[in-house]
Amino acid sequence: MEKIRKIEFWIVTGVYLLFVFALFFPSLYHGTYAWRGGYVNAFERNDMAYDPFIHHMLPRLTVATFGYISFLLINHLIVPLFLEKKQFWSGVPMAIATFLLFFLMTMVATSYYYGFMLAYRPIADFHSYCAARALGLTLMGAILYSFYYAVKYVYFRYFHDRLVEKQVWKKVPLEVQVMAVLWVCIMIVLEPVFNWRRAEWDLVFWMGPVYMTAYLVLQLYVYPPFMADRRKGTLTMRLMLVVLGFSFLAAFLFGIGSGRHSHMIITSFFIYGFGLLVFVLPLAWWLYKMRLTRKDEVLTLEKALGRSSANLDFLRSQINPHFLFNALNTLYGTALQENAPRTSEGVQRLGDMMRFMLHENHLEKIELGKEIAYLQNYVALQRLRTQASEDIKIEVNVEEDDYDHTIAPMLLIPFVENAFKHGISLRKRSWIVVSLSCDADHIYFDAYNSVHPRPENDPEKASLGIGLNNVKRRLALLYPRKHELSIRQTATEFFVHLTIDTR
Repeated sequence: MEKIRKIEFWIVTGVYLLFVFALFFPSLYHGTYAWRGGYVNAFERNDMAYDPFIHHMLPRLTVATFGYISFLLINHLIVPLFLEKKQFWSGVPMAIATFLLFFLMTMVATSYYYGFMLAYRPIADFHSYCAARALGLTLMGAILYSFYYAVKYVYFRYFHDRLVEKQVWKKVPLEVQVMAVLWVCIMIVLEPVFNWRRAEWDLVFWMGPVYMTAYLVLQLYVYPPFMADRRKGTLTMRLMLVVLGFSFLAAFLFGIGSGRHSHMIITSFFIYGFGLLVFVLPLAWWLYKMRLTRKDEVLTLEKALGRSSANLDFLRSQINPHFLFNALNTLYGTALQENAPRTSEGVQRLGDMMRFMLHENHLEKIELGKEIAYLQNYVALQRLRTQASEDIKIEVNVEEDDYDHTIAPMLLIPFVENAFKHGISLRKRSWIVVSLSCDADHIYFDAYNSVHPRPENDPEKASLGIGLNNVKRRLALLYPRKHELSIRQTATEFFVHLTIDTR
């Protein structure tokens, strides 16, 4: 929470400094005439001397300054040190004193800003008027801060962890976040420039949120489907809906509650539509294409680099000394028992596996039949090691379909290796069921096994999961948006389902 308050401090300080700058900014464009803001005509009609600094600049600066100070006192001192610690007897009086200070200074500032009223109002009525305005601003500030704190509390209590876990902010393009910050800064700076020209101010004000929302819709929901199927008619229809929809929305926001004439609202509709067509649509398309190009370049590099590192990691996790030691010990024990078939079969299967890794593993895609043959050789070797135990069930179901599918090498074996690593116990009932089938466009793979706890002194306990993490990374690189991996685990069972779209 302390980090959040630091961010709040710098945001509020930045807004305050921008506001102060904005008070002086108009003079760069209009010279000394810019200082004749506020109710200058009202003062002159009542034959009262008007000082632009005393009657315009100073009142607004006073309200902004004491509003800034009040926020810092409440948000960074009174709330965290007293109210959040339930020290209400100290915190509540301090909060009241802070709002009272803001009320008094706002009342004084209001009396200077509306000083022309002294020409036709009794001084008591004038003070009451200033007090009412100051009280309204104070109550509005208190309500806004209470609402802000309530929203912040609910967010951090119920939503923050979920949104951070799902990385929601990463789904919003960075340029939209930058545009939002720039829009807030520009509005703060331009507000004094427009001064009392409310129509122009409303027109410019609503451009920010409307254009940013339209840009976000284009980036997330219009251009990606077009890149997927390339149907220009669909793209044209979607673009027309975006332009018309957001133009109507902007014109409605411009005219709502402001008493605008219908012709001004219609004019604003065409102005917003022109801006969407000439500025937002091309900019969104250009940035989307740039992002897509960069993404493709990064994906190509990741494939090139990731394939080498992933294959190396796979070799480390699969063909490790532990596995070779078990395989050779199995063959040695078999040789002592009999002088022929099983030993020669084991040696042949091990040789086939080594030959596969030397000649096929470096290819980007291989025939599915070769991957299945490697998998069956691996299972056959494991059966030699476990066939003496009647409590171990190993079942492999492969449907022989006439489909010429290709697949990245060594993509399925990590799941099988993981099943044997965690699913076999020579002292407890164990089972492993592996299934593979396919249709014209998909490959379906399932691995289902029992689970047994690993002993604390297992030398490979620290490396558990290397094979699964590796294959997840390879699937993300080689089959983006074209695979579905589901892994479920209980205390006694482990299940993996993988679907690969081969189109």
